[in-house]
Amino acid sequence: MKRFLFWKRAVVATGLALCAAVTIMPGTAYAADLLAQARASGTIRVANTQSSPPWSMLDDNNKPAGYDVAVAREVARRLGIKNVVFVADSFKNFVEGLNAGKYELVMNDLTPTPERQKQVDFADPYGVEDFRIFVRTDNNDIKGRDTLKGKRVGVTTGSSNESWARAHLKDSDIRAYDNGGLVFNDLGSGRLDAVIISHFGGMKYANVNRLPVKEVGEPLIYQLSAPAMIKGQPALRTALNKVIADMMADGTLDALAKRWVGQNYDMVGDIAKAKAQKD
Repeated sequence: MKRFLFWKRAVVATGLALCAAVTIMPGTAYAADLLAQARASGTIRVANTQSSPPWSMLDDNNKPAGYDVAVAREVARRLGIKNVVFVADSFKNFVEGLNAGKYELVMNDLTPTPERQKQVDFADPYGVEDFRIFVRTDNNDIKGRDTLKGKRVGVTTGSSNESWARAHLKDSDIRAYDNGGLVFNDLGSGRLDAVIISHFGGMKYANVNRLPVKEVGEPLIYQLSAPAMIKGQPALRTALNKVIADMMADGTLDALAKRWVGQNYDMVGDIAKAKAQKD
């Protein structure tokens, strides 16, 4: 009888341990409530590249800065979370990093594409930008999308502009780079004929590094950006949606955009335009 009771207790204990392990496994329907955990611990981990200005970058003190960083900090404050730990990662690793539990959110100009939505969830968008073609200033051959045939076109690995380029520029030589800065350096040195990147990101790289490049043609695509999280987090997603809606309504998003992106940038208005265009 004693052996039976010992065996029964062992089985129950093992079952409880397995249940506990399942509830904290990231990326599953059984994942723990990440919002409750972050509020309890006072900390949330947010991933960004820290190399895609003006959205995320390192400032003069080597600290994370930029529009997405500022939005993430304000979002956390309104969620009742005191501390934001920014985790540097690349676009190609964001989905895997979320599902591996490396961080709770990604906030770095990440577009909710259908492919990504199969693997992770997104809250409502808080940003938008247009993607353009950049070439060297002495390049007069490339004037827009129709003149990219046979050209060496640089993109950032894992980004939505890489996906767009591979889908729509079948006759171009698409070359992916893990670091957005390196792709622009290769454009400036002549190893690439063109780069597809956001207007603001491209102008920032060009100005900061004093590269002989220019923007040509009309915008290729408008892309929304939204916070990404693992699936099975309804509380976190609902809370993020409310906070983002409040920040749009009270002028916070526009104020942060004017500070980090440009004084003439109408963030809230352009988000509405992009949504209408997408629909």
